[in-house]
Amino acid sequence: MFVDPEHVSASGRTRSQRPHPSHREIADELRGRISSGELRPGERMPTQARLADEFGVERGVVRQALRVLEAEQLLTNVSKGRPATVAAVPGTVRHPAGPGAPPQPTMVGLVPRVAAAFAAPHVRIDALCLTSVSLTLAIGEPLRQIHAGHAKPAKIDVRVLLPSRDIELAFPAPVDASDGGLLHRRWLAQRNAQGMVLRQNLLALRTTHGIDVEVCFRALPFTPPVKLYLLNGAEALFAYYTLGRREREIEHEHVELYDADGTRSMLFAFERRAGQRDAAFVEQSQKWFDALWETISSDLVLAS
Repeated sequence: MFVDPEHVSASGRTRSQRPHPSHREIADELRGRISSGELRPGERMPTQARLADEFGVERGVVRQALRVLEAEQLLTNVSKGRPATVAAVPGTVRHPAGPGAPPQPTMVGLVPRVAAAFAAPHVRIDALCLTSVSLTLAIGEPLRQIHAGHAKPAKIDVRVLLPSRDIELAFPAPVDASDGGLLHRRWLAQRNAQGMVLRQNLLALRTTHGIDVEVCFRALPFTPPVKLYLLNGAEALFAYYTLGRREREIEHEHVELYDADGTRSMLFAFERRAGQRDAAFVEQSQKWFDALWETISSDLVLAS
């Protein structure tokens, strides 16, 4: 059974049920629906009035969220008078790698490249990140291709490095000195929930399609300031976690915190075939990941 990662939270509720979400949180939810296929290319979005009612916010907040997705080329025709439209081919145009290639928001750049990686008979994906939410969402497209019969790799190996539950995270961190562990509990719940969805969705392919699948997680003793995705040893996708001061409502408490939005971090793409510079970056990134995996990382159990 395919589990939609965007509808998973520690409390078992969808994001849309959280009181008074910000326009960025609404954009995150809608982006997930587009990535998961719930909202399909060319399909009209619900009206702004309907979305405002669903999320419990003013229409202006919804319009801001839609503008964010329009800037990411996921929506078209965002206006006051008519529903927006899901872009004809959302997130599937591959931009060139190399020195002249512009960075892209993580979900715009990651989804098509992960989908393309599944054309290989042996898919190998390594990821280092704060949580696996972006990868979990990006895996949704190749899973649909497999279920539709358009792709069938013989083997899939996924390795994910995430921060250990036992460390004091550098971020997310409260602006005040202490929050009683509230942010750490929230991050840990998200880390575990998204990781379990990723693993469950991939391991299900063993039964449904007879694909040899291995999904492994290990824990890092530090908070990664960057995120890295390595695809089939041929591509390295790299982004910085850029921190900002934010406000969140967590467990019915308003919290001011320093945090980064990983789904919108700007992703730089490097490919072996793009030249000596890119090839060296891919090679060194793979060596760095392998060294972390084999030395200072430890067993990770996805449990609260």
